Amino acid sequence: MSANSAEAMEELDVVLLKAGRTKIRYPARLLSDDGTRIAVRASWASDGVRDFGFVRFGPGDVFTEYYWRDRWYAVKEVRDARGALKGWYCDITRPATLSGGELVVEDLDLDLWRSADGTTVLRLDEDEFEESGLAESDPEAAAAAVAALDELEAFATVEGGLESLLA
Repeated sequence: MSANSAEAMEELDVVLLKAGRTKIRYPARLLSDDGTRIAVRASWASDGVRDFGFVRFGPGDVFTEYYWRDRWYAVKEVRDARGALKGWYCDITRPATLSGGELVVEDLDLDLWRSADGTTVLRLDEDEFEESGLAESDPEAAAAAVAALDELEAFATVEGGLESLLA
């Protein structure tokens, strides 16, 4: 592989789909790809600050994101501009695909947050998941999504659990 093609492989676009449409697309730097797990690093991709009540994301925040080709979730380690860990934001998604410089994942509405100190673990957007109708339109995917959220919650409530996924 030439140096130029290696450089081209380092940059990619993360494409997050929701209900078949692009929800967000942002540039990221490929950190690793072992054939199963893909790790990328990206800066906060939206304008302004997003305040969830339990955490705020904004300019300067850095996300180290882990995606799997065989798991129904993504784990995003979030740090502020100084490098201080804010926590982990986890998306329940269909398994990721990487092709042609695009890392594509389909968001299935369910999310999980774990604070940096581990004292807060929140299941998020379960109402949106119910309203999505996935349980009726694709019961197998809905069951896989709920199982993935349960699995992540189990990791998040054990010291070093989420970190073990990322090592």
